Amino acid sequence: MNMPKVKLGIIAVSRDCFPMELSVRRRKAVVESYQKRLGDIYECSVTVENEIHMKKALVEVKEAGCNALVVYLGNFGPETSETLLAKLFDGPAMFVAAAEESGNDLLDGRGDAYCGMLNASYNLKLRGIKAYIPEYPVGTADEVADMIGEFAPIARTIIAIKNLKIISFGPRPQDFLACNAPIKQLYNLGVEIEENSELDLFAAFNAHANDPRIPEVIKSMEAELCDGNKMPGILPKLAQYELTLLDWAEEHKGAREYVTFANKCWPSFQTQFGFVPCYVNGRLTAKGIPVSCEVDIYGALSEYIGTCVSEDTVTLLDINNTVPADMYQENIKGKFDYDIKDTFMGFHCGNTAICKLSSGSMKYQKIMARALEPNQEPNITRGTLEGDIIPGQITFFRLQSTADAQLVAYVAEGEVLPVATRSFGAIGIFAIKEMGRFYRHVLVEKNYPHHGAVAFGHFGKALYNVFKYLEVTDVGYNQPKNILYKSENPFK
Repeated sequence: MNMPKVKLGIIAVSRDCFPMELSVRRRKAVVESYQKRLGDIYECSVTVENEIHMKKALVEVKEAGCNALVVYLGNFGPETSETLLAKLFDGPAMFVAAAEESGNDLLDGRGDAYCGMLNASYNLKLRGIKAYIPEYPVGTADEVADMIGEFAPIARTIIAIKNLKIISFGPRPQDFLACNAPIKQLYNLGVEIEENSELDLFAAFNAHANDPRIPEVIKSMEAELCDGNKMPGILPKLAQYELTLLDWAEEHKGAREYVTFANKCWPSFQTQFGFVPCYVNGRLTAKGIPVSCEVDIYGALSEYIGTCVSEDTVTLLDINNTVPADMYQENIKGKFDYDIKDTFMGFHCGNTAICKLSSGSMKYQKIMARALEPNQEPNITRGTLEGDIIPGQITFFRLQSTADAQLVAYVAEGEVLPVATRSFGAIGIFAIKEMGRFYRHVLVEKNYPHHGAVAFGHFGKALYNVFKYLEVTDVGYNQPKNILYKSENPFK
């Protein structure tokens, strides 16, 4: 839930001095390949040679309900009308071109789309039009179909961002300056933001006391937790809080279709609400409504981007602590192809959804209990979901505004190792190749905050392309040893 469904449309274009039937035949082959292997795509019956054709084609795909567009150069293509397709279409567009098919048909069957793509890209730039162009944008029918398949999650994410509202309850905790960033870039991206105080949230929470839906939510929590339901007495308050957020999202989304939250969660939250919200944050994230901790607005946006790209539950973690040398020697060295500096522990109090934990148990927030409830049975610090994060492939990433309101991002693929953490919270041992250098020359050097979004799988290619579509000029990644960072000392 909480993300758009992409309906792709494909429009073939043709330069008037080339045979139109060449573009038509090649378009049909692409559509056949895509529908056979990847899903549904609407095939526009109008092939565009001029601006009149362009207007007819746009009317047709819009009436068909298409919200993402493929402009297909079956031959050289008309550079004006093909780029106006992307300008006037209300949604993300990609440009892709046909490869030549046979050395036995290079007279009337040669389309020169390889050349036409150059003019298309040049005209897009001249007109200031955003469009997605694949890494190598020329191919056979099957290859083009695969490129369209890679475009689909990018399109879904771009559509979602343009229709997103981030709701925050703050302000951020003291000394968490890293979670604060200028909101100007949110507006530049098309994202709406609604900022509230925690008093607004507290009033809404109190208004949900004795809500008749609470018992049903408690049953859902009990069924999810099973043997991990170690503190059942806190579930009524957590259920009340979950309903508070869901109702607020529905009542405050306004003109937007999708919602995510960036919420205050300490230090006064525990003393006033009487619990910690971590478990509920994870439950909503699993519903496709990410809730970031500590009023991390760009963390919430990053999580939401990951949700749309992966169509799966994500999480937000601190890039938290090193793996002790003895643990590395005992459990990692020789078993996995990672240096100790490639590894670290990703942690948060208990906000990771139970479906992304090897096993999850309801517990209390150990760090907060030290200050608020020392030497006593936990009460107001209950509400975390704790356990080791499931092993497997992950992508660590973040979109961030700098202090001077410039968009930057990073993406790094890696994995969670199947090694017990022996610690508390929602936590895992992460391994990313060349993490030590990436940590120093991207995360530290470029002043990223300690929060990173985690998608469960390798989605680096799609995320990188999303950030490039959003015109993020600085996208960092974990560079191999043979590629030095600009700030890296070449003298080892």
